[in-house]
Amino acid sequence: MKKSTKLIAFLMSVLLIAAFVFAGCDSKTQPAAAESSVPNTRAVSETTDVPAQYKVGIIQFMPHSSLDNCCQGIKNALDEAKIDYDVQVGSTASAVDDCQNYAARMASSGEYDVIIAIATPSAAAAYSAVRNASADIPVVFCAVSDPVAAKLVESIEKPGNNCTGTSDSFDIVSQIEIIKAVQPELTKLGVFYTTTEPNSLSQLKILKDECEKNGIELIDQGINDATELPAAAAALIPQVEAVTNLTDNNVVDNMATVLEQAKAANIPVYGSEIEQVRKGCLAAASIDYVALGEQTGKMAVEILGGKSAAEMPVSVVSDSTPVFNTDAAKELGLEIPEVYADAEKVTTAE
Repeated sequence: MKKSTKLIAFLMSVLLIAAFVFAGCDSKTQPAAAESSVPNTRAVSETTDVPAQYKVGIIQFMPHSSLDNCCQGIKNALDEAKIDYDVQVGSTASAVDDCQNYAARMASSGEYDVIIAIATPSAAAAYSAVRNASADIPVVFCAVSDPVAAKLVESIEKPGNNCTGTSDSFDIVSQIEIIKAVQPELTKLGVFYTTTEPNSLSQLKILKDECEKNGIELIDQGINDATELPAAAAALIPQVEAVTNLTDNNVVDNMATVLEQAKAANIPVYGSEIEQVRKGCLAAASIDYVALGEQTGKMAVEILGGKSAAEMPVSVVSDSTPVFNTDAAKELGLEIPEVYADAEKVTTAE
């Protein structure tokens, strides 16, 4: 009887100790659960392998529609992954200096785990700032047409540096096809470009080759900055039968200047994406810049999850869709070709 009593007492003691141990474990897990429910934490969704508490810095070269769409796409991807981010946008008047300052602060602050840079000048600024600060921060670029020429990567297939991203390869072949379909008799085409933008120089070479193949004389006019565009437009537009755009930031940001002078001369302007067509350009072989931004954001999430930027190939997006502005066509007295009857149609945004 005594042995039974002792055995019962022993078993009760074991049960009490076990209860305290489990209670202690449970109390340790409660704060973590509460923390994960706090708004604006950097915890990511359960569908990614990215640890919590990461932060991304986004640098947008300047505020214009194409780059705004890129930025929105990036934010869509980061929001989906529940990753915190800051966005800095350079002013039109001092975009290069602004981006260099933003990049230097991000690279030296110790707050950021990845920097995403939209457009070639901001990507160059971010890459340079990270190297100068000797910071181990991957740079993911967005909408850089020629990252090799910009010296951001060693090659498209294997970047080699702690830098990769997306390239918006403007579909110049399709652009010329649209122009030839609308104006089959066209012989002289004009284009503006910024002499210091590597992407514009690369695109200009491709455009020249494509025009030569199609028997079109390309008349190009370089500018150093946006302040030179009005005079450049006044000099070039009287010499041509149409103007086409590249993905040149200075030109796109000041599209109103080109459109105004082209309208006075009654010649069409062909944009390089849909937002320019909405502003009054006649047509474009348009890339989806929101989708480009989303792809960039997803690449950043993968890098945060452990993938190497140096080994992640640059994602080149060149697929385009034709889009026409029916208001512009009517004002110019031009018909949308039958071959583009099913193309997307927009009107001029007020």
